[in-house]
Amino acid sequence: MASGEPSKYVTLVSGDGFEFVVLREATKVSPIISGMIDPRSGFAEARDARCVFQEIRQMMNNNFAVFFLTKPGSLFPSPVLDKVVEYFHYWYQYRDNDDVPDMDIPVEICLELLAAADYLGLDQATMNTRQWS
Repeated sequence: MASGEPSKYVTLVSGDGFEFVVLREATKVSPIISGMIDPRSGFAEARDARCVFQEIRQMMNNNFAVFFLTKPGSLFPSPVLDKVVEYFHYWYQYRDNDDVPDMDIPVEICLELLAAADYLGLDQATMNTRQWS
């Protein structure tokens, strides 16, 4: 950006090419994305305010999660990233509330969503959301 200030929004791109424009503050719940878009990181994602999630797949191998390169769209197809983005906005909306309504999660994407949440560090982040607000 010309002013040197980071954009108020970031674009998240699914493995199958769908783009989601998300409020930068809402992505702070993910320590992975926060690190990627931190202006001090020097990463291309920080410079372009754009994170592309492709060519990553998770397999379970003897109770260990193994990530490796493969065909685009394996871990973050658009329905999964759409639900992740929905969660980012959900977290942002309710971050200061004690009484938070349940979020609907379709059963058919539960496993992929769990893998995506793990990859994005959301299991670590939710324990520390109060200090990030």
